[in-house]
Amino acid sequence: MAVIEVRHLARTFGDLVAVADVSFDVPRGAIFGLLGPNGSGKSTIIRMLCGVLPPTAGGATVLGYNVATDAELIKPRIGYMSQKFSLYADLSVEENIEFYGRIYGLSPEKLAERRQAVLDLTSLGNRVTQLAGTLSGGWKQRLALACSLIHEPQVLFLDEPTAGIDPVARRDLWDLLYRLAGEGVTLFVTTHYMDEAERCTEMGYIYNSRLICLGKPDDLKQRPEVTPAGTRRWEVDAIHPPEALLALRSAEGIRDATFFGQKIHVLANDSVGERELLGHIPQGEHASAREIAPTLEDVFVTLTRAAAERQANGNDTPVVASKSREGEAPAEPPGQVDSPLKSARQEPRPPGTVSEDKRRERPASARFGFGFLAIVLKEFAHIRRQPTTLFFMFAVPVVQTFIFGVAIQTEVEHIPTVIYDLDGRSHGRALADAFENTSTFEIVGYVINEDSFRRALTSGRAKVGVCIPPNYTDQLVRGEQVQVQVLIDGSDSQVATTALQATNLLGLNLSLAQTRPFAETLPFVPARNAAGRVAMPLEMRPRLLYNPNLESSYFFVPGLVGIILQLVTLFLTSFAIVREREMGTLEQLFVTPVSRTGLLAGKLVPYAALGFGEMCLVLAVMVFGFGVPIRGDLWLLLGLSLLFLMCGLGLGLLVSTLAKSQLAAMQFAFLIMLPSVLLSGFVFPRSQMPFPIYVLSFGIPVTYFLEILRGIVLRGADFLDLWPQVLALLGCGISIFCLSVLRFQKQLT
Repeated sequence: MAVIEVRHLARTFGDLVAVADVSFDVPRGAIFGLLGPNGSGKSTIIRMLCGVLPPTAGGATVLGYNVATDAELIKPRIGYMSQKFSLYADLSVEENIEFYGRIYGLSPEKLAERRQAVLDLTSLGNRVTQLAGTLSGGWKQRLALACSLIHEPQVLFLDEPTAGIDPVARRDLWDLLYRLAGEGVTLFVTTHYMDEAERCTEMGYIYNSRLICLGKPDDLKQRPEVTPAGTRRWEVDAIHPPEALLALRSAEGIRDATFFGQKIHVLANDSVGERELLGHIPQGEHASAREIAPTLEDVFVTLTRAAAERQANGNDTPVVASKSREGEAPAEPPGQVDSPLKSARQEPRPPGTVSEDKRRERPASARFGFGFLAIVLKEFAHIRRQPTTLFFMFAVPVVQTFIFGVAIQTEVEHIPTVIYDLDGRSHGRALADAFENTSTFEIVGYVINEDSFRRALTSGRAKVGVCIPPNYTDQLVRGEQVQVQVLIDGSDSQVATTALQATNLLGLNLSLAQTRPFAETLPFVPARNAAGRVAMPLEMRPRLLYNPNLESSYFFVPGLVGIILQLVTLFLTSFAIVREREMGTLEQLFVTPVSRTGLLAGKLVPYAALGFGEMCLVLAVMVFGFGVPIRGDLWLLLGLSLLFLMCGLGLGLLVSTLAKSQLAAMQFAFLIMLPSVLLSGFVFPRSQMPFPIYVLSFGIPVTYFLEILRGIVLRGADFLDLWPQVLALLGCGISIFCLSVLRFQKQLT
């Protein structure tokens, strides 16, 4: 029964064909070896069979499940060991094993049982506390095998498991694989080592994205194109193998000659005997030859050359068969090539002559010049192939200069103002019009009761409140001094200072206008105060709320809480996920049955806890270090801070779906942070920005959180005052998370 069935599987990456029209079956309990040179498509096939890379064409099933539509059903039943060590180097052996046991859903009892089993199998029992990153290559592979076996998979995929480890470790690892196969586990192994191919029960050879042979090792050796009729294979042991190889390749009756270790494998016509064979070799009397059966390396060399010749001739049809094809001749051997080895013997030089190496040696200045030029050209090549870097270097500065040059206005105008008119007559309406006729104030509403007047200020909807007294008109007519209360929000010192100056100036101007009609009728005076002394007709009585001393720390420090919180959560989250992608551990997680939302939530919760702790720390510094009191409800502030924290984590997650490296993640994070600082109202009032930029600022989550922070901390605002900002922040958080989750696919691209 076939555990793996592959039919016409193909995968392309743009114009690159990684896998082309591959078909094969793997029976249950087999050790299937997929061999081929680097870049031939072996890893791509494994990734498609594990469900982390969708096929471009064709299809495959693993344990009866379709790799394209049932990938999540396959993952709990298979184990995967990637080509590159992709476990967590900063976790111990035991912590890595327990992590994968939990991610596969093992109960504590089952996990303890399986942990001991895989430790015994891999002989890692005395290294459980050692950090994975400090293990040698062979022990790292044992740990990777232990983690892939923790959940008792039915099929085990091993992508070049012995690459880069010493021969002893390779032998030990294969002994473990034989034990697993004996226990009924189906093994799918990729390698480019021919000695490992001999250990497989079934095998295929892939070359240049195409499967060129398939079958059992012994059957492949018997294929007629490997040793055609009328030929024999010889193994030659010569004193000078390179010279012997060149001589044999040019000899008559020799079909092919290749190195095999320190010896030479020769394919020759039957007419060439041992005497004739050795006669072609320099110093052949000291050489030896014996007739041999073909090895797997002979099989693959012969079939690879045949495939290369077919491709060169425009016939790209793969030759895949587990049965012999009668009458097919092997590819013609390549022509003679020059030896890459030169004789080390040289003619003796006359005394006093300068060697050729000395004559060609360049001075230090020339070596510096050539080295400098090589480095410069290399760096330009790197930059040219990094489109994101070029975009951030040239496009982003231009856009940001334009936006910020237009958005940042130091002149404060159109300060939101509410009018509480208790007079209701023409003189009261004239005073309200006088405020609006200045470019400094903008009437955003008229209120009719004290509670509405107070909430307009505590909610931040208005920065200035003008209360016109009920006897305003009567006092003006009687020539008495009138006192108008102007309440100014002092949480933003820049806006408050402008409003204070404009209020005083407006009061003076209105008083002078009221005085002029009386100037010609002296000794009458325009107005007297309550004590009967001469006074201005109109007295403005501005009062600074929330920050009467206009201390800048009251304005900037609460805003810093929001900026720092977004900065830390954004960078930590985006770097954490991108770092896993660069290390290869994210690919390993993709092969596990953990859901996409479970993976993301598990990544974000620790950083949410850290972010909340950081926020509490910054708030403590604000209160005890800068003396900024929290006038509102602390629990409301903490609850709404958690909501903003989710927005910051969502932004980091979104960056991680866009960036493929930590450098790109840093660039994207910087692109988000700069508008958050300059356009959110942290430094410059948003009301002074041009309308398009002002509208754009509504898409920045920290805009709403700064209003919440300053509202609760400085103005003592409650939930009813802040519900518009809370609703907007909730909408931003949901939108960012939905977009991030949709973009984050549990697959490689």
